[in-house]
Amino acid sequence: MQRSTERILTTHVGSLPRPPDLLDEVMARTQGKPAEATGYAARLRAAVKEVVRKQIELGIDVIDDGEFGKSSFVAYVNERLGGFEIDKGAPRQIPWAQSREAKSFPEFYAQAQAAPRPDRMVCTGPVTYRGKAQLQVDIDNFKAALGGMRTVEIFMPAISPASAADWLRNGYYKSEEEYLFAIADALREEYEAIVAAGFLLQVDDPQLVTHWTKQPELTLDQWRKSATLKVEALNHALRNIPPDRTRHHTCYGINMGPRIHDLELKHVVDIILSIRAGAYSFEAANPRHEHEWKVWETAKLPQDKCLIPGVISHSTVLVEHPELVAERIGRFAKVVGRERVIAGGDCGFASFAGSKEVHPSIVWAKFTSLAEGAKIASKQLWGNA
Repeated sequence: MQRSTERILTTHVGSLPRPPDLLDEVMARTQGKPAEATGYAARLRAAVKEVVRKQIELGIDVIDDGEFGKSSFVAYVNERLGGFEIDKGAPRQIPWAQSREAKSFPEFYAQAQAAPRPDRMVCTGPVTYRGKAQLQVDIDNFKAALGGMRTVEIFMPAISPASAADWLRNGYYKSEEEYLFAIADALREEYEAIVAAGFLLQVDDPQLVTHWTKQPELTLDQWRKSATLKVEALNHALRNIPPDRTRHHTCYGINMGPRIHDLELKHVVDIILSIRAGAYSFEAANPRHEHEWKVWETAKLPQDKCLIPGVISHSTVLVEHPELVAERIGRFAKVVGRERVIAGGDCGFASFAGSKEVHPSIVWAKFTSLAEGAKIASKQLWGNA
């Protein structure tokens, strides 16, 4: 994993807005409508090349494929894990309907509308991994898109066992722990294939912290016990991968709400640092979490680890000023060292294919500010960079 040895490197969390015509195809396939297979495959391949070029043109150093081959950052496991069938009894309400947030702001959440989502699934047999062919398509499309283009490094996101277990209901295993580790064993195949292809693996793990928000009955001690088990399962899945080939990302999701009950970083930082990863990506740019950079003044970040703090956010359509981006980068550089900071985002900008929280034109403007802010910070930190 590259470090910011000569300048501040830039990256993002993974999901990016799909072109309208590709989005139409993705949504049709998600809803089970027939689509012309060869046409979709060709358009997907072209769209990945376009988004790779876009990231490089905007000055992003560590890039991905935008997750264009997935219906969402988590629902893609519907197709890649075996042992499941459609959960006809799954609720269609918004994920936050019974959360601490909804209890504090019932009127706000009562009027919130749930976006169309892929089918939820229920486990009815042993969990297996059956997504090799689909994963290979994503790998091949990404590699083809990179032909002739120069970038510092490349990554590919994959869902965490905990987030997959939250999305896919257990109806087969005797305990939730057994179920969690079964998913971890299956996802291990995807993780190792991504690294074998020459990419960095990014594990998307929002459930690590959103579990607290969504389960109002939990005490902090109960949450920590649950989170520790989830990390054990993740580390089990990562056991054959060198930590410096993995990035871990956690966040509080696409919840455009007050978010007064977000778990504070000080309560989770030690658990995050126990994950077998070389870099940790987290929210640090929005009004609820920007102050938490101070946590790293006392947290003991191992010398072989890096931070990928969010310095631009999905939670506002305001485009961050490059000077503010540079200021945010500088705070972390002062605390953990400039070479151990890679400038990133709080969360993905299209976690579900049809997400419309942030218009594509605004996403690209935010990326421009990210790159410009990193240049300003590099000049400040290296003098003549």
